[in-house]
Amino acid sequence: MKTFSIGGVHPAENKLSAGSPIRVAGLPKQAVFSMYQHIGAPAKPVVKRGDMVKVGTLLGEAGGFVSAPIYSSVSGKVSKVDVALDASGTRRMAVYVDVDGDEWEDTIDRSPELVKLADRPELDATTIVEKIKTAGIVGLGGATFPCHVKLTPPPGQKADCVIINAVECEPYLTADHRLMLEHPEETLVGVQLIMKAVNVQKGFIGIENNKPDAISLMKEKAAQYPGIEIVPLKVKYPQGGEKQLIDAVVGRQVPAPPAIPINVGAVVQNVGTAFAIYEAVMKNKPLIDRIITVTGKSLQQPSNLLARLGTPFQQLVDECGGLPEDTGKIIGGGPMMGKALISLEVPMTKGSSGLLIMNDKEAKRSEPQPCIRCAKCVSACPMGLEPYLLAAQSARQMWDEAEKNDIVSCIECGSCAFTCPSHRPLLDNVRLGKSTVMGIIRARNAKK
Repeated sequence: MKTFSIGGVHPAENKLSAGSPIRVAGLPKQAVFSMYQHIGAPAKPVVKRGDMVKVGTLLGEAGGFVSAPIYSSVSGKVSKVDVALDASGTRRMAVYVDVDGDEWEDTIDRSPELVKLADRPELDATTIVEKIKTAGIVGLGGATFPCHVKLTPPPGQKADCVIINAVECEPYLTADHRLMLEHPEETLVGVQLIMKAVNVQKGFIGIENNKPDAISLMKEKAAQYPGIEIVPLKVKYPQGGEKQLIDAVVGRQVPAPPAIPINVGAVVQNVGTAFAIYEAVMKNKPLIDRIITVTGKSLQQPSNLLARLGTPFQQLVDECGGLPEDTGKIIGGGPMMGKALISLEVPMTKGSSGLLIMNDKEAKRSEPQPCIRCAKCVSACPMGLEPYLLAAQSARQMWDEAEKNDIVSCIECGSCAFTCPSHRPLLDNVRLGKSTVMGIIRARNAKK
């Protein structure tokens, strides 16, 4: 069974919602659309207070090449353009819409009929990429990198394969799993569109072996789609990391930053992104909703919800039985790479893959103890780094040394902290060091 070659850990899977079919979440009374839903420049609001909008109306235009537009997922009146609290705890520019009815733009095809690539012979690579860009599609695996940028390789770079991340290695999260079970062919057409956009003949879909039903169904359906291969993978975290997935699927090693996957001939996209690309290109539907896993051991009904962007997290929790009494922490995303939320009034965004309600026992951190020099963090690191050293250098503000020891290669997967028997806050320190060093590098490059 294929897997990546360096490090990795095996946290408890806790896929509590794997057997829960996708449910459509209710409409919010008010939707809040952050202009910061992607990596890169924020979107610029193009509406004002009092404007009437429909589902699919443009709210914010892209702020640059590495940016993405924001569309309304609801119909109603713009109540204000103001700041709003986001998942990071920061107040950022957002558009507030008071919901009235559910009126959609006429340009969106809402029919359930499957549209195949053969049905649209006029689609060429340029048209596909432009439609993806216009629809505001970003990576839905959590990174939220604008898709059209990935599909526009730098001069001199050429992809020879597309790799679809259907691993979903984070504990608890099951949105991608349910997507493959309920929309396999739409997803496969999306993969074909990505392949055509970057002009490659080979596509791989990597799926961890804890999803045998998805592997079986996708293999059956993929038989009708030439060039697409389903690759079962050994269960090991963080297999969903871009570099780890490329290693596992095609055996290629992506060098340290600034190297990116295209440097080894690969374009990587999340399986949810492939589905969103299908809807954007074949149905003219901008990115206005997504599947989110709302889960937790004490939650009454762990679920996979198809929810509109801008919906408050509080509403999604209420639809799953409400906040349990023993709640200790609420995580946006999964337990390994997710971030704790300070409020459930935070609105759902393009990057909202999960909402994890942790009970008091799970949420409590153990008291850090002195490092016992066991080197388990070194063995676990999928990037071949020395987390204990990077954490110590970060704590001591030894930025030059941290840079020399390749701190910018850290993918912040948390494997080091997970495996540490002394409960050291390794990831906390390394994450701080990485962001500081990257700032120093940007400032240095700006002076050149």
